[in-house]
Amino acid sequence: MAHTHLHHYEEHMQSSDLLRDIVIGMSDGLTVPFALAAGLSGAVDSNHLVVIAGLAEVAAGSIAMGLGGFLAGKTEIDHYNAELKREYGEVERVPEREKEEVREFFENLGLSPAVQQQAVNELIKDKDRWVDFMMKHELGLDRPDEKRARKSAFNIGLSYVVGGMIPLSPYFFIKNTSEGLQVSAVITLFCLFVFGYFKAKMTGINPITGGLKVLFIGAIAAGAAFGIAKLIQG
Repeated sequence: MAHTHLHHYEEHMQSSDLLRDIVIGMSDGLTVPFALAAGLSGAVDSNHLVVIAGLAEVAAGSIAMGLGGFLAGKTEIDHYNAELKREYGEVERVPEREKEEVREFFENLGLSPAVQQQAVNELIKDKDRWVDFMMKHELGLDRPDEKRARKSAFNIGLSYVVGGMIPLSPYFFIKNTSEGLQVSAVITLFCLFVFGYFKAKMTGINPITGGLKVLFIGAIAAGAAFGIAKLIQG
């Protein structure tokens, strides 16, 4: 039974990490290339230029976002390892204080003094288990996946590419930049609303409000880029 519970917990954490990566990659992937394409559509009449610049941005953006995810994952692992080393040192140097912290934890659970002491005695028999207990219950740190950094980089980068291709896709089939922008705006704003809707639904926020917020952010970014391009061109 205990093994089943642990397995479920690990799967839940992995799913949460994957969802977070997709949200990070998709949100920027939909918005930034959309704003770029809108700005270029307001400044040039070359559909080919919009496509080339858009693809270059998607490639550069996915690499940058992926590297950001990799560094964030590495930082999480390095932080955990540093705290783990410190906790082992405290168990060696001040074991009595660490034992008292364990006892206080069980006391807060409402256990009787006799049971508290028995639980402490059982726990400290295994130093690794003792340190893992302190990491989780004193510091609130779960052991990170050692492959987390690479997974995060891939997930975020791929999500950015998928999101970025949505606003660019109409320009592959429509030669006129103005018409391409109109179709791109309809498709992208719809996708932004759907993305925001499900993101809000999963986080407990009103889904309609969440969808509209994401839609408006994308629309404002694209509108500003288009307006500035027209202003400079004029």
